[in-house]
Amino acid sequence: MDMDGVLVHEEHLIPGADEFLTELQNKDTPFMVLTNNSIRTPRDLQARLRRTGLDIPEKSIWTSALATATFLGNQRPNGSAYVVGESGLTTALHDIGYVLTDNDPDYVVLGETRTYSFEAITTAIRLVERGSRFIATNPDATGPSRDGSLPATGSVAALITRATGREPYYVGKPNALMMRSALRSIDAHSANTLMIGDRMDTDVVAGLEAGLRTILVLTGISTRQSVEEFPYRPTLVIDSVADLVGKTANPFG
Repeated sequence: MDMDGVLVHEEHLIPGADEFLTELQNKDTPFMVLTNNSIRTPRDLQARLRRTGLDIPEKSIWTSALATATFLGNQRPNGSAYVVGESGLTTALHDIGYVLTDNDPDYVVLGETRTYSFEAITTAIRLVERGSRFIATNPDATGPSRDGSLPATGSVAALITRATGREPYYVGKPNALMMRSALRSIDAHSANTLMIGDRMDTDVVAGLEAGLRTILVLTGISTRQSVEEFPYRPTLVIDSVADLVGKTANPFG
């Protein structure tokens, strides 16, 4: 399931999310909470969620940073990268044995940060021009804040692409790769797993392309009206995860 818009909204618990997760845990139903945001480590996110009233194990949190590190570890073990991002991304890359450097790295890896610097972006552009492969954790163009939208990974990636002519490979949603890596991490199969999200353009399409049934909740971005704008549909549309309490054994029944 997605995190923001499904379980929490900014720093506030979405009503019923705690009961839903408690029911999953009581029934020993494996689950994974996903986020495209690469800023925080799973441990940091666990602490953030605990403050809202949700007790989620660190091992049950999967970020685009972890998915990116898993991808790079499989593609080029013990490689090197120049990173534009924060601790969630740098920690994930360190943990797979990557060296972080601006000296002829294998990859330029772009993630989320609240402090994008012109100097770091310029370095990334020059390294991509010299042949470093361009990776981005997710394509989200903007992120939320109390004061309105903030530029996010997708917007900065577009800047680097415009300067270099090189498109990044995006690992996070809607890339089904992130879904498949999350499935493997809980030893699950798409045939008996479902995806719960609040966005048609990331959560639902990622679940669909990974072969999962999908549930759209209306506590985040997408609305019942906006569902009709897309050429694909979720398996089920509900108001919130609170509607799944007592139905986790068969949400579609």
